[in-house]
Amino acid sequence: MSIFEELFGEDREVRHFREVFRKFVAKEITPYVDEWEKNRSVPREIWRKLGSQGFLCPWLPEEYGGMGLDFRYSVVINQELVRGNALDVDVPYHSDVAVPYLYYFGSEELKRRLLPKTTTGEAICCLAITEPNAGSDAAAIRTKAVKDGNQYVINGQKTFISLGMSADIIVVACKMVSGPQEGKVTLLVVEGESLSSVHRRQLEKMGRHGQDTAELFFEDCVVPETNLLGEEGRGFRYIMEKFTQERLEVCVKSLALAEECFKEALKYARVREAFGRPIGNFQYLSFKLADMATEVELGRTLVRALVEDFIKGKDIATRVAMAKSWLAEMANRIAYEAVQIHGGYGYMAEYRISRLYQDVRCLPIMGGTTEIMKLIVARRLGLNPM
Repeated sequence: MSIFEELFGEDREVRHFREVFRKFVAKEITPYVDEWEKNRSVPREIWRKLGSQGFLCPWLPEEYGGMGLDFRYSVVINQELVRGNALDVDVPYHSDVAVPYLYYFGSEELKRRLLPKTTTGEAICCLAITEPNAGSDAAAIRTKAVKDGNQYVINGQKTFISLGMSADIIVVACKMVSGPQEGKVTLLVVEGESLSSVHRRQLEKMGRHGQDTAELFFEDCVVPETNLLGEEGRGFRYIMEKFTQERLEVCVKSLALAEECFKEALKYARVREAFGRPIGNFQYLSFKLADMATEVELGRTLVRALVEDFIKGKDIATRVAMAKSWLAEMANRIAYEAVQIHGGYGYMAEYRISRLYQDVRCLPIMGGTTEIMKLIVARRLGLNPM
């Protein structure tokens, strides 16, 4: 039994949702993750099953196919996927990072046409911002868009795009080549027939092999003007606004992974013996585990406070940058110590901690690097670091 209480477990409806989703993961996902990781892809059928049970974009209003639930349910989904070794089924990225761009900035016609598909699993959505020469610096993107009558033509390259191989809806950040918004970032939705002009290459990664990550090449990709998100030239502002939710999602994932790494370390320390007794009974390791548990508990307190304030509509941009920086690095510290406690077995692929160790490494990079998070906080403090 875990020493940590479930986040938001005091709410009966949230607790019931967790139990239902946990059973779904145990039956429909966990038994197949090794096969999916080997194949470097997650079958589309699982997305349709998730959609049929209401597990995709549950926060969307009912009129668009959702259930109108708050972010606590997204936390539950994120945590239970990690616990079920199902991190490669990247529902949180689809539901809580990419789809919000459609809901908050799309026209009513676009929302009614596309959002229901994102809740049923008919369409997977991804966000294409990062480029080979523009990672955390979103303002430096080079992908271009030209307005041609009642349509846009996109040319450029994106990289490290989560769900890029399987996405049916791609939210693309590009710069206007001409017109009054020349040089400014604009968001366009590529879907339907426009996808035929998108060339994709799957990337090989250190971990999370089942979750596809791609390079995308847009070659004279024609998009109707109705697929514009918000207004031309305001894309950078939209990205900055939604980065807060993306980073909060990474915070939740970081905490979940840290908890799982700690659980594996504690379980192993209780059964592995050296010199006639469990290694967890040696003072050095027992104190190390106590420190690990403390860091995880601090992370839980931080995540809970951020989620509650996010639901209330408070501005958490500065605090989420602090949290994303600390939690991602904390998860890596916990993973490192957990592998060390396992000794040689921690380096073996057959042990769960080996997979977890690979998975946590991307956390200080995705959603803005640790260094960028610290830069944001420093600037909010009135400093101007160079």
